[in-house]
Amino acid sequence: MGSGLDSPRFTGRMDVSCTPFLGLLTVLQRAREVPGQTKCERERMGLFGSKNQLMPNEKHTSGGNPKTRGKPPPAPPKGRQVINSPHLNQASAQDQLFVVALYDFPASSDRDLELVKGEKLQVLSNEGDWWLAKSLSTGRKGYIPSNFVAQVDSLEEEKWYFRTLSRKDAERLLLSSGNKVGSFLVRESETTKDAYSLSVRDSNSAHGDVIKHYRIRSLDGGGYYISPRMTFSSLPELIHHYSQKGDGLCQRLTAPCTSLVPQRPWAQDEWEIPREALKLVKKLGSGQFGEVWMGYYKNNVKVAVKTMKEGSMDPDAFLAEANLMKKLQHNKLVRLYAVVTKQPIYIVTEYMANGCLLDFLKTEEGSQLNLPKLIDISAQVAEGMAYIERMNFIHRDLRAANILVSETLCCKIADFGLARLIEDEYLAQEGAKFPIKWTAPEAINYGVFTIKSDVWSFGILLTEIITYGRIPYPGMTNPEVIRNLERGYRMPCPEMCPGELYSIILKCWRTNPEERPTFEYLQSVLEDFYTSTEKQYEPEPQQHEENSLVAHLDREKPLSSLQGGGGVGMKGPCPALMALLAIPHPLRVTVTVPCPRRLRSAPAG
Repeated sequence: MGSGLDSPRFTGRMDVSCTPFLGLLTVLQRAREVPGQTKCERERMGLFGSKNQLMPNEKHTSGGNPKTRGKPPPAPPKGRQVINSPHLNQASAQDQLFVVALYDFPASSDRDLELVKGEKLQVLSNEGDWWLAKSLSTGRKGYIPSNFVAQVDSLEEEKWYFRTLSRKDAERLLLSSGNKVGSFLVRESETTKDAYSLSVRDSNSAHGDVIKHYRIRSLDGGGYYISPRMTFSSLPELIHHYSQKGDGLCQRLTAPCTSLVPQRPWAQDEWEIPREALKLVKKLGSGQFGEVWMGYYKNNVKVAVKTMKEGSMDPDAFLAEANLMKKLQHNKLVRLYAVVTKQPIYIVTEYMANGCLLDFLKTEEGSQLNLPKLIDISAQVAEGMAYIERMNFIHRDLRAANILVSETLCCKIADFGLARLIEDEYLAQEGAKFPIKWTAPEAINYGVFTIKSDVWSFGILLTEIITYGRIPYPGMTNPEVIRNLERGYRMPCPEMCPGELYSIILKCWRTNPEERPTFEYLQSVLEDFYTSTEKQYEPEPQQHEENSLVAHLDREKPLSSLQGGGGVGMKGPCPALMALLAIPHPLRVTVTVPCPRRLRSAPAG
């Protein structure tokens, strides 16, 4: 190991879910609040567990785990959360932290400590994304990526525990390839303090594979339960039980949700890098200003490299903008890793295996995506744009060609062009080129771009998604599009597009920019496109000898829900049950009656 290991390797805060080469962004008015919804409800956690990241001086307003609000940890791409322990002083023996390696990690420099999956280490300093640690087996010291380890004897060690993963991202993850019916994960409840949620992949004939969520409640004296008739001393014990038999759940728990090895945190001191550190392997595409390659940094980190043609931009101006871009960090924006500032300029970003959304929708896999998945892709883009909206920037070139897709179908916004941050609005230079069919009328006519012109472009993007990559305004030339828009023309509802989605699209195309919705609103509407409330499931009770059913009574529901149509099999109102409704909720009553073998799931109390 090199000298100086006991001094901090990095300064400042890093996040593994950063953003791409962002550009032509602008300061503008903050997004309006949507009546009836709180920030906590609308600000979803990032795919695979990361929270929306904020600029250093912006107040954090989102919900989630209070322990992670002030200083979010780096977000691994598959939900594995890093430990958010208090900072450890090297001389403080009582605060010693011992961790176990979740993955192998090959050292990439003489200051790194190689990790072998399963080995235990003592953390000497846990500041930033890279921790100074000592191997308990070899005694060697070095820096380790914090998202590759978990605290010994904690839930973080369990493959099925995904901590602060959101409900929506749990559904996305469990429905991704590699998971099957019975796959599951446990996460912290978004709505109930000191509670957990069990998310399970199920299947039914009407909708195919779906995700069911069960609330795991805590006992006052310690322990956990899903159904009060059976309690467990620990979460692993609960999971073991339901892995042996379903016992009322929709499925027996068969396998933890699959989790890829997380990306190593990018080193804070590796921002301006030498060209020699990059190896270009495969050309992915080319454009007016350069080419895009898949390559490797230091031969072990897969990256995407955008090579810019000489003279396409001023190096000093680019570096100033790039320093601004890297401060924008969100898991729905492609991360900007590093830059080569000598001509020709190189821009290094995270690699997205499935390429751009426009091309992916035309592949065999992409063309078979069902409507719910297309809506989910739309919601992911809206989430990324809602972050840009909160940060008072604009995109200016929002279209399917500038959305990248990972191997798990996580969609991220990319290729913003050159960023520009000014007082109120970015005025396009005369003669500047921009894609007419995606551009709002006020931007076409007056060259004025705002977040509301991005909303217009998002409406066009929705038509690309729902038509699997069809070019907007089919059969029209750019001049024809401009003339028709001036007459109030709007693209008709695409074939197979639900009326509810087309209604959202038309809101994005309102003539008055101020009447268009916010991205915050669009995110919430698209995420809840199929469900207006988040439903929790109770385990279906087992049929015993007397053929009994367990009914969960809700004082706010009509008694008719407990009659024949509600699954209890009663012919009419029961005076005894009517009296029980006066008892404080929640109430669990076992009703023993002859009934058909039809069980229902009820909202959790």
